[in-house]
Amino acid sequence: MEHAIEEPRKRITARVSDSVRVTLEQAAELLGSTVNQFVVQTAYQEAQRVVERESVIRLSQKDARMVLSLLDHPPKPNKRLKDAVKVFKGTVRA
Repeated sequence: MEHAIEEPRKRITARVSDSVRVTLEQAAELLGSTVNQFVVQTAYQEAQRVVERESVIRLSQKDARMVLSLLDHPPKPNKRLKDAVKVFKGTVRA
């Protein structure tokens, strides 16, 4: 039988106005959960959504084809790119 190792838990507290507290209590009750369960689950879902939105790049099929084409057939470096590489090499120690 496998035993799950429970991660240590940390506490998060929040001070809210009475109207916010009442709304949270109503929502939690409607879903049959405690306020703590409701707040944690809702905040966690929103946090996941924000992390995904900020870390995933979505492209149309047309844009994806263009990116793949550029990767397969990169353009020759122009003067601006060559200058940027010189500046970069001057600021980074290897």
